[in-house]
Amino acid sequence: MLATTADGHLLVLSIVVPVAGVLLSFVLSERYVRQIALAVMPVGAAIAMAILLALPRGDGFIVYLLGAWSPPLGVALRADGLSAVMLAATAIIICAVGVYAAADSPPAAGSRRVPFAFWVLLMAIWAALNTIFVGGDLFTLYVALELLTFAAVPLVSLEGRADTLRAALRYLLFALVGSVFYLMGTALLYGLYGTLDILLLSHRVSAEPGVLIAAALMTSGLLAKTALFPLHLWLPPAHAGAPAAASAILSGLVVKGSFFILLRLWFDVLLALPGFAAAQILATLGAGAIVVGSIVALRQDRLKLLVAYSTLAQIGYLFLLFPLALDGQGRLDTGPALAGGLIQAISHATAKAAMFMAVGSIYAGLGHDRITGIGGTARALPLSVMTFALAGFALMGLQPGGASLAKELLLLETARTGQWWWAGALQFGGMFTAAYVLLVLVHALSPPDQPVALAARPRRGSDLAALALALCSLLLGLLPWQPYLPIPYALESKLFGVESLVKSLITVLGGTALAILLSPWPHPLVGTMAWKDLARVLGPFRRAGLGLGGLVERGDRVLRQWPVAGICMLAVTVLLAASMFGAD
Repeated sequence: MLATTADGHLLVLSIVVPVAGVLLSFVLSERYVRQIALAVMPVGAAIAMAILLALPRGDGFIVYLLGAWSPPLGVALRADGLSAVMLAATAIIICAVGVYAAADSPPAAGSRRVPFAFWVLLMAIWAALNTIFVGGDLFTLYVALELLTFAAVPLVSLEGRADTLRAALRYLLFALVGSVFYLMGTALLYGLYGTLDILLLSHRVSAEPGVLIAAALMTSGLLAKTALFPLHLWLPPAHAGAPAAASAILSGLVVKGSFFILLRLWFDVLLALPGFAAAQILATLGAGAIVVGSIVALRQDRLKLLVAYSTLAQIGYLFLLFPLALDGQGRLDTGPALAGGLIQAISHATAKAAMFMAVGSIYAGLGHDRITGIGGTARALPLSVMTFALAGFALMGLQPGGASLAKELLLLETARTGQWWWAGALQFGGMFTAAYVLLVLVHALSPPDQPVALAARPRRGSDLAALALALCSLLLGLLPWQPYLPIPYALESKLFGVESLVKSLITVLGGTALAILLSPWPHPLVGTMAWKDLARVLGPFRRAGLGLGGLVERGDRVLRQWPVAGICMLAVTVLLAASMFGAD
């Protein structure tokens, strides 16, 4: 029988503190909301770090029983290594975004209600995410996921423009469809086993028809909320239309909530299910997200849209872990592949939040975010461009970033499992990331047609907050992950070997080639003799690349239509169910 552990109260505090901040903000009104949020943040961060430090002392898990009732009669909060690192990463990102928003004007622009809504929603998202990370049963996770959705949707429309209201409505409706699918699967499991406690279900679930249907429903519902291709109807307009601080939260953290529940579902609850075919399907959708998201990102003329489509591509990376986590019997195993996927999620969260904040500073400084019009930005806004570059380098998988460590873990698993084709997806994904990062940097470093006149100079505090997150992502590979995640100690030497340097060089060179071939925007070198010589050699390849890019972009527009998105969601559900029934 479970019992509350010595540090169990920390799990309750991780939820109560941000909730108390929300309630106190309503009591004291908008006049003090920023001060309340900034006071809550260090307290919440300290609690997250206390959980991180307490976990090794508690034999790898912390438990708190609500009302002292054990499941299935009661509800338990649990934290393991995955929970602890996600709690800590979320606290760091929330604090950085809070500093950025406090120093920056966009979230506080307009009426007094706008900053009040921003700070309250920020704390509500934090509370919902922490509940997801420590929730011990599937219904608690459902409630937390709905709270996360209803706190995230208003962030999209904070500025009140018609396009952002439409984007928020698309997000809300599609997320609710995902919620219905998840809830139907939860009801099926409860009807079969009389409990939704994750630990109890892990010992009771078997590969029977009702469970297979529930798994397919819940998985597709969570995929819709995570915006995995082709269920990304809502993501680009929502992330691109929100204010910079809100976009940082949406891209960096909100999509990680549903992804974390998906990990809990497959690695903790559905261990007895045949997972080989379903894992291959999830990874195939992830590979499609990498290709489509990256190609469409290269064709965007606005920085925020480029970063939004980059999020779509990076989400695909996370799903490559599923087939690589299979053991010899075709069951999912909590080994290095899971660790690699989680580190990739954290690396993406920190880097993408930093990217959106840097783009927000560039937009505030220039008055626009057109890629072809940012020449000279590196000199006018050096901290913002450096932040974007460092975050981009981290996402590309350059040493010693978290993405580099994650890629090495996943590549080791491709060799162990003999699934070499996913190694190709990992390598090409890094090249695609390099392509759109280098595209932006080349334009930012190019000389302007006329002197850059800044509409406003971003405040130093916001620039430093974004830079700190970018550096965090670039240094994640140096952290001691072993107490929390199953990482081979010998892997550290691979991060700084000659082989890794060669891989990084190939990633950069491949990304340069892809940027030239797939991006339709004029290169800063156009008109020079070097460009003319290069154009003569690459002319046919570039025309083919632009044709392919146009085709992919048109396909993306079709997939983001409501009828097509609905059909895709049903198709994914049926495909997942059929794959498990066929393997049973």
